[in-house]
Amino acid sequence: MSEIDPRAAVSPRARLGRNVRVGPFAVIGDEVELGDDSIVHAHVSLSGPASFGRGNVFFPFCALGGNPQDLKYRGEPTRLEAGDENEFREFVTVNRGTAQGHGVTRLGSRNLLMCYSHVAHDCTLGDHVVLVNAATLAGHVTIDDYATLGAFCPVHQYCRIGRHAYIAAHTVITQDVPPFAKVVAPRETRCYGANAIGIERQGFSPERVAAIQQAYRLLLRSKMNTTQALDTMKETLTGSADVEEMVRFIEGAERGITK
Repeated sequence: MSEIDPRAAVSPRARLGRNVRVGPFAVIGDEVELGDDSIVHAHVSLSGPASFGRGNVFFPFCALGGNPQDLKYRGEPTRLEAGDENEFREFVTVNRGTAQGHGVTRLGSRNLLMCYSHVAHDCTLGDHVVLVNAATLAGHVTIDDYATLGAFCPVHQYCRIGRHAYIAAHTVITQDVPPFAKVVAPRETRCYGANAIGIERQGFSPERVAAIQQAYRLLLRSKMNTTQALDTMKETLTGSADVEEMVRFIEGAERGITK
């Protein structure tokens, strides 16, 4: 027997399986099918026509099955279909298909769509796909099994992402990504020296600021490598607790430092 909070709004034309739980202020519209053991948390919006398999979990404020965001859409009957044990985190959006496309947006099983990720009309996702926070799919995108899209990755319409591909965060995809590939946008992140204004506002004395600035000049603007720069700091900037903190931090960096 399903457990529906009395503050939820569930259409009489929706079909719920066994042991479905629906939280307060959730809205489940016409022609929505929910499989057994699904969990609909508070403030979720599910619109139809849409069908979801068993064991799906919908977190607050996700909105699935809404009209496609396509100016050509004129209210044609289209669908959203999803398999089993998918997890839709907060503010995820997934739209139905369009008549000009396949008419169906289709998700497989055991996918994880993290907060604010978006799946547009006519997309197809396989199984075990991960969309990290704010990953965004335009229309007609195909993502095969076990692919991962990092945070804030937009994918151009009609692109395909192959099996087991990994797209690093902030990478723009405008062409197909082959299976097993690792794709990363150029990384231009650099360190430009001490945050002098910030630490002055926190009451650092001019002597402390000067020592930190000198340490960064050794690290970033000399021709020494990092190890040589650290050795020079130890020799020439003795007595500065701030520089000692910098040295300990850099020596403990397992992933390297931003330079």
